[in-house]
Amino acid sequence: MNKPQLSNPVHLLAFGFGSGMAPKAPGTFGTLAAIPFFLLMQGLSLPVYIGIVVVASLVGIYLCGKTSEDMGVHDHGGIVWDEFCGFWITMIAAPTGWMWIVIGFLLFRLFDIWKPWPVKVADEKVHGGLGIMLDDLIAGVYAFLVMQVLIALWG
Repeated sequence: MNKPQLSNPVHLLAFGFGSGMAPKAPGTFGTLAAIPFFLLMQGLSLPVYIGIVVVASLVGIYLCGKTSEDMGVHDHGGIVWDEFCGFWITMIAAPTGWMWIVIGFLLFRLFDIWKPWPVKVADEKVHGGLGIMLDDLIAGVYAFLVMQVLIALWG
């Protein structure tokens, strides 16, 4: 297995600006690293925010696939761009405030780790960059749905 080259912009993004290099729980650190970017995006209009998330997710298919190929291993734990995008999906239309960021973080990590159907199927059966991204995107949708219920109840 080759090491990621963080001087390579593709690897740098796939490894979440280095957050995926954490020796333990790189997915959690990758999700944490997505928060400052969310804070920069949260004031955008909903269509612009969703557009950025869609583009980031599509670009992520390439980033994750290319980095995985370069490293010679499928879905290396340090590839965390998928966590960035999954968290950003979770946070679509979320109210401002740290409470909602923490709730979104916990919900996304729950669904990403738990891997309910079809998250687990996507994780095990879909390969390449799409496979790396898809399970986290679906986990993000699950977390988004629960988040919206919580917002409706408490928001």
